[in-house]
Amino acid sequence: MQAPLEPAIAEIVDGFVAAGRPKASNLSWQARREGYLSSAVLGGEREEVGQIEEWCEPQYAVRLYRPAQGAQTSHPALIYFHGGCFISGDFETHDRQLRMLCNSANALEFAVHTRLAPEHVYPAAHDDALAATLAIMVRLDQWQGDPHRLALAGDSAGGHLTLVTCLRLKAMGAPLPAVQILIYPMLDAGGESQSYRDYGEDYLITADMLLSGYHAYLGVLPTRHPEASPLHHPGLAGLPRTHILTAEYDPLRDEGEALYRALLEAGVEASCQRQLGVIHGFFQLAGISPAARSAIGQVVAIIRAL
Repeated sequence: MQAPLEPAIAEIVDGFVAAGRPKASNLSWQARREGYLSSAVLGGEREEVGQIEEWCEPQYAVRLYRPAQGAQTSHPALIYFHGGCFISGDFETHDRQLRMLCNSANALEFAVHTRLAPEHVYPAAHDDALAATLAIMVRLDQWQGDPHRLALAGDSAGGHLTLVTCLRLKAMGAPLPAVQILIYPMLDAGGESQSYRDYGEDYLITADMLLSGYHAYLGVLPTRHPEASPLHHPGLAGLPRTHILTAEYDPLRDEGEALYRALLEAGVEASCQRQLGVIHGFFQLAGISPAARSAIGQVVAIIRAL
């Protein structure tokens, strides 16, 4: 039996259906980006943190959230890749969640903004994510970060980038993070799962939105390419400990849980939590969603335990 949608989320979904289920692919890229940004207020209060720094490299940008130092001389660290279907998202869309994580986990939080499609197609975002990760890892001790307590995480397209970055690190023999956290990750560019059919029309983040984002980014790359659909990547063995969060009413639910099973079969230590009564994107709804606050608590607990 399915859980009912959380009341505040049900209200949003009902409004979307009543509006005729508008198709994301009919909007301009700028309109999609502005719409995503406008929803950031649902993330809750903007907490104060110890310090924020930003810097830009030629192809990507980083925003560092520092906790209040106190007496601690070494912090766990999180590198975070934002979602947005590869075509939208930035520091501001995820600012509230990262402030919460910084404060609650008492950790350094590195938000990474990669190049977006359709202006920049594959492998731009993948390359940016890897370059940023390597650069942060090399300098982590300069920010009083503990390289042995490093996590990589991301939501949706950012979860995809997290997984591919870990796969690339492993392939090149580079150090791996202690854990990767994949929040309703985009893993199958073909959109072939049953959850795409069950939840791909009515629940705000639709199959059209997800697959049009993939199309804009991947271009002519085949959907079964292992970096287009890392669910089918042959090199899962040897990845770091992995925690996956999925949402009950999400087109991406089944592929996230399929990855969990594939990781276990590959000998990777993995866990998976399906959050009931919520839709794709709920992690950014902490201002209205108890499940979002619970999920943020899960991520905090993983970081604090490093």
